[in-house]
Amino acid sequence: MHAKLPLDSADLLSTLRALEVELHHPGVRCSEERLRALMHPEFDEVGRSGRIYTLETVTRFLLSDHEPPDVVPDAFRVVRLAEDIALLAYRSAHRSADGGLTLHTLRSSVWMKTAVGWQLRYHQGTPAAEPW
Repeated sequence: MHAKLPLDSADLLSTLRALEVELHHPGVRCSEERLRALMHPEFDEVGRSGRIYTLETVTRFLLSDHEPPDVVPDAFRVVRLAEDIALLAYRSAHRSADGGLTLHTLRSSVWMKTAVGWQLRYHQGTPAAEPW
């Protein structure tokens, strides 16, 4: 029996970036089952507003958000904190109707590898000091 080797940094970055961006995608927000698979049961978040959100609050919001913003993520980087825990950091903005970028935010997500797969355990958004 061979132990499964952990993902290398490039694979890990690719995997976690895809999962994180999936949460930005409008189609995902229609499926509570998929949200529950992506988000850890003990998930919590500190939003860019400084408010604290629970799994239930975020799930309820995402399931009711029928016109999600066009999120433009950029500059992803990952740091493995333990074999089954990783910190994904990136920046994002919302694309407005005129094509401009607004709400520039620095984001950090802690992902945990569980029996379900990689799950988002914690997320924080902080307003960016300068637009990019």
